[in-house]
Amino acid sequence: MSGIERIIEIANVSDLQKSQLETYYALLLKWQKAINLVSPKSLPESWERHFLDSAQITQYVPETAKIYADLGCGAGFPGLVIAILRPELQVYLIESDERKGQFMRSVIRETGITNAQVITQRIEDYVSNGDSIPDFVSARALASLDKLCGFVLPWAEKNPQMTALFMKGENAIAEIEDAKKSYGFEVELKPSITDEKAALVLMRNFFLAK
Repeated sequence: MSGIERIIEIANVSDLQKSQLETYYALLLKWQKAINLVSPKSLPESWERHFLDSAQITQYVPETAKIYADLGCGAGFPGLVIAILRPELQVYLIESDERKGQFMRSVIRETGITNAQVITQRIEDYVSNGDSIPDFVSARALASLDKLCGFVLPWAEKNPQMTALFMKGENAIAEIEDAKKSYGFEVELKPSITDEKAALVLMRNFFLAK
């Protein structure tokens, strides 16, 4: 089964959403020639390595969530994929690289997505602004878990119901133990469907450890 077929299977994708994902994929191939959006080695396997990898987290976004923030999303993974699959969400794509921001804006324009906004700011600056406190936060291959906890703690203090999902590799457990030195939280490890060595780290109830 191909990557797009697996996405359709796990996310109940409509014809419109399938078309939007295909447009996104075509734009990724086009822009990659000028901007290093994803690893060149992963480009031929983009449907599985990037799109399916992103789509798998839609099952963990609570039905009650309204605002979703994706941190350091680069070429839009996973946040822009989730914006397509969960159109009822308001998705904020936070990425400091202006060129990658322009790519995501192009995808939003060409696909007709109406529920996503690109924020080209540093994560710390956006969080400190205090606007649009999210119900769900994600990050993929961005920073250590300890650093990610520091990013989202101000949001968690304002929205105790906030859930975060951080996509991690084979060192996920070690990163959790390291983060516990500075932060308290509830955590669940979920398996990745695209990489048996990877894990989805689902976290709630953040607080600063004493």
